[in-house]
Amino acid sequence: MTRLFEVTAEAEADGGLLSDRIRNALTDEIASGALAAGSALEEQQLADRFGASRTPVREALRQLVVSGLVEVRGRRGVVVARMTPERIMDMFETSAEAEAMCVRLATYRMTPLERSHLIELHEASRAMVEASNVDAYDAFNREFHECIYRATHNSFLAEQAQAVRSRLSGFRRTQLRQGDRIRRSREEHEAIMQAIAEGDGDTAARRMRAHMLNAATALRRYIDDRFGGAGSRGEAEDSAPDGV
Repeated sequence: MTRLFEVTAEAEADGGLLSDRIRNALTDEIASGALAAGSALEEQQLADRFGASRTPVREALRQLVVSGLVEVRGRRGVVVARMTPERIMDMFETSAEAEAMCVRLATYRMTPLERSHLIELHEASRAMVEASNVDAYDAFNREFHECIYRATHNSFLAEQAQAVRSRLSGFRRTQLRQGDRIRRSREEHEAIMQAIAEGDGDTAARRMRAHMLNAATALRRYIDDRFGGAGSRGEAEDSAPDGV
């Protein structure tokens, strides 16, 4: 009941769509393991839980289906998709390579206007970090990476990177809750931005790869802290300029 009021109050306070708030709440629970694979998600039960009509619940579930976190199984309806930790780490590894390729090309191809927009986005994220606002930073983070995809000026590569990102969206959001991950994420963005400003695509790529693998490790730590687990593959530290 407390969570119900929290979600509703947040939606009213920041003007966000209730469907987005429901989707975010379910995303966190699925990605962290609080909602186990195979768990049924029934529209009316969710509507009662969140104090909403079935319309925003239906939209939230539709978005979760698109992201691959839930799936429709005939008479069983909508259920949480089965996703092993190993599969999630494989997806992060794939995304790390795609994003590294994107930022390397973007470094050489982005226009001054695209670079200016990326800088503005990055600067605006400072307040989100200081406020520990996961929802705002998650939205910013998505736009930051999508700007880099577009700046490759390679529509096919951008589509592939976006497709992988969409499958990982819930997990990328949840990892931001681990420790001081938001602050560290912004610091990693800062290092990537520095390499872009210097026109060094190879360094930008190495730093982006480390950024993505660090996100994967943060997710494993978050899950282990809450539920226990087998540990992670290890964090890809990049404290030095070429430290990958």
